[in-house]
Amino acid sequence: MHLFVWTLAATLSVLGRSRAAVTNDSAHCTDGERRVDVADLATPARALPFRDGEQLEYSVSYTKVRAGSGTMRIVADSLRGARVWRASLAVDGGIPFLSVHDTNTSWFEQSSFTSLRFLQQQHEPRHTALRDFHIFPERRAFQPIKGPEQPSVVDPMDEVSIVYFVRTLALEPGECFELHRYFKPGSNPVVVHVERRERIEVPAGTYNAIVVRPEIVTSGIFSENGRAELWLSDDAARLVLQLKTHLSIGSINLYLKRATNTVAPTP
Repeated sequence: MHLFVWTLAATLSVLGRSRAAVTNDSAHCTDGERRVDVADLATPARALPFRDGEQLEYSVSYTKVRAGSGTMRIVADSLRGARVWRASLAVDGGIPFLSVHDTNTSWFEQSSFTSLRFLQQQHEPRHTALRDFHIFPERRAFQPIKGPEQPSVVDPMDEVSIVYFVRTLALEPGECFELHRYFKPGSNPVVVHVERRERIEVPAGTYNAIVVRPEIVTSGIFSENGRAELWLSDDAARLVLQLKTHLSIGSINLYLKRATNTVAPTP
């Protein structure tokens, strides 16, 4: 049951719980894809698809059973004298006496999406954890709440800031983006495969969507074995509409049920 609760929490955090790399092999684009390396991209390629106060609410199912709810929210803030976005991904779910409340929060610079802090708060059955990383791009280092300072990368990003960054990209099927900006060097590159366009229906309405398949070298849902797909609205808002992943314990599905304060009208 703990594995089920962990998977549910990882699903709503979109890029899942970051752990040490599970293999020495990195994810890569395939020969048939048009590789786009955005490692040195300092600013988004598109106008921002979100604005201060955007909130996206989700329902979650495990196979065909409703298992919880989640929220993505972003607001303007400041940290260490910099103008930042503070974005959070939270999940509540489980079953009676076996519930979960997990929140991932990122503070990242508004112009470059460079992360300055990444906070993971996990409250699960028989498991409570606090992981607080202060990230220092100017010296390519990060400091965990416990332990020594560790080396990072140029223009570092975390799980949450990567999600918002991908929403800014001009995505076309057949393309593959390689990002070498994950703040823990051993998990680079993060690879985003742009799969296809399709029209889907979620509780929030019917949308034209573009489907992407992210990969990160961790044991989370976006590992190669998870085969996760993410549906983004094919419009100016790039809303995260739906997420599906197939794991050995079953299918985890996430569906947008409400979007407020978005940059484009919802259906």
